[in-house]
Amino acid sequence: MPVKVSVVIPVYNPGVYIEDCIDSLLRQSLPPDQYEVIFVDDGSTDGTPARLDALAAADSRVTVIHQENSGWSGKPRNVGTAASRGEYVMFVDNDDHLGDEALERMYDYGVANGADVVVGKMAGKGRGVPVELFRRNHPRATVENAPLIDSLTPHKMFRRAFLDAIGLRWPEGRRRLEDHVFVTEAYLRASNVSVLSDYVCYYHVRRDDASNAGLQRFDPGGYFKNLREALDVVERYTEPGPLRDRLFRRWLRVEMVERLRGRRLLALPADYRRELFGEIRQVVVERFGPGVAAGLQPTQRVVAAFVAADRYDAVESFAEWETGIALTAVPERVVWEDGVLRVGFTAEYASAGEPMTFPAEAARTPLDGPPEDVAAAVAWVGADTVARFGGATADLLVRERASAAQYFQPVTFTREEVPAGDAGRVRLVLRARAAVDPATLPRDGLWDAFVRVRLGGWTKECRLGPAPPQNRPSPYAGVVGGHVVLPYWTSPHAHLALDVDRATHRLGLSALAPDDVTVSGDRLRAPLPLHVPAGGTEVSLRLTSSGVVHETPATLSPHGSGALLEAVLPVGELRRPTWRAALGTSGGRFLTLPFALRAGAGQVRVVRAPRPGALRRLVRAARRRFGTALGRTAARAGRR
Repeated sequence: MPVKVSVVIPVYNPGVYIEDCIDSLLRQSLPPDQYEVIFVDDGSTDGTPARLDALAAADSRVTVIHQENSGWSGKPRNVGTAASRGEYVMFVDNDDHLGDEALERMYDYGVANGADVVVGKMAGKGRGVPVELFRRNHPRATVENAPLIDSLTPHKMFRRAFLDAIGLRWPEGRRRLEDHVFVTEAYLRASNVSVLSDYVCYYHVRRDDASNAGLQRFDPGGYFKNLREALDVVERYTEPGPLRDRLFRRWLRVEMVERLRGRRLLALPADYRRELFGEIRQVVVERFGPGVAAGLQPTQRVVAAFVAADRYDAVESFAEWETGIALTAVPERVVWEDGVLRVGFTAEYASAGEPMTFPAEAARTPLDGPPEDVAAAVAWVGADTVARFGGATADLLVRERASAAQYFQPVTFTREEVPAGDAGRVRLVLRARAAVDPATLPRDGLWDAFVRVRLGGWTKECRLGPAPPQNRPSPYAGVVGGHVVLPYWTSPHAHLALDVDRATHRLGLSALAPDDVTVSGDRLRAPLPLHVPAGGTEVSLRLTSSGVVHETPATLSPHGSGALLEAVLPVGELRRPTWRAALGTSGGRFLTLPFALRAGAGQVRVVRAPRPGALRRLVRAARRRFGTALGRTAARAGRR
């Protein structure tokens, strides 16, 4: 069977952080004979070489190449590419990991769309990753019709024949931004780029010791020398004009202006800030025409104008003003409607802890040169923000707490200018309604609700909440889409979160009293504080007594504000006196119910569920403690 994908991983002293990477590579859904894993050890001095050699000896998919230290990732990637046999080559860093189906999905998607480059959805665990690029699938993406240029990390799949045909290889030696040079040329010369956004393929991980190569403070002179090489690639493969300006704008925005804004700038030592500013200004003056900065957001344009005018003090003062600006998102409505959680919220910006206000009916004016001072800059940003309020957007994302995988939810919103206390001032408020369908979430876990707003010169995110105590909706748990989903408010911050197939005691089932449950002949009916979609859902009723189990089909159907459980009892088989009851869902979970059935003389009556005896409680507690300790031990062993 031909090798479909070769995975190339440059390795240098990763220690325990390589274990998640290894595990994810060996778990891939692609058949083992259809992919290979090539680790290129770049002169590691820890225990990694021996670890990889042992892995290769045990698994035929794995190859290890050892070489002297080259100083950076470029040469190991080239060595791995030269040794690869796959139709596609996937580049992975040794402290990151893949989704279990990443290789299979990306390969199939690339082949289906004739792609030279396949970009898989990323999740950032303590690392920034593109968001807008992964809003939807792009089977035929270009730098003109999609924000491809936002994703320049190497963690993509490239068709090997394409790399060979154009002679594209990684810049070698100790240097920064080698991925920008390589990926930018690939984008500009590919016949097609496909972006897969409906599955998280790559987890970009911040190490606990923050020692990832990309997180280290850099030498500004060397960094921006390397950045110019990426700009050279754009100039080589584009003509002067709007497209080139738009591509250049990515580096001006991300690598320059954003480094000079708010807390990110002020957290740096004063002398380093000035050195950074000086190197950035040189690139701006040398390489960027007026069309590059013209497309920036208002706040970014202000910073760029101050940079071009060599006004460092103004950049610093503007950064101090921006540190006080934050997004707030207040939930107003959280209710179940036919299996979908409807979430209403308002979002706006705050400045120095108070709702941010803007001049009413402001006209948009061009920014001709740098503002006179920071006060003038703030006034211009405010007026421009109001003038462009019609383009402001709000989104709701749900983000898995464990992995940082996140998904956009359908949202509708309105924009409102709310009069403020000061005459002639308004608040800019986005009022939104989102629909969260639990059936679309890929797995169980804890999911947090985040609001993302693009307004004026900012794109900001925050948790949804806190909700005021007097206006904190508390919907029931829902049995929907094969999941048991509990919307809840975190403690102590009261942010909205979803517990998918994890919650037990918080479901509220203990509120059910035995008197509310009726048994007529062999038919049981119990009203439960649960939401189910219209039409109901198939479940089961499990009855247990001293190790004997009977499981009978049941239904949950809407009933008032909750649900009605109905089941036909196997009365003739209930030969023991007391049977504990549990609700079984289609997802395989069983939820303990607060009642029991007492059988005798051919009749069944409902009683309160007996509490487990003292010995039983001790055993359960010991099992929980032992299981937790065992899990920690296994985790430590797996990291060795």
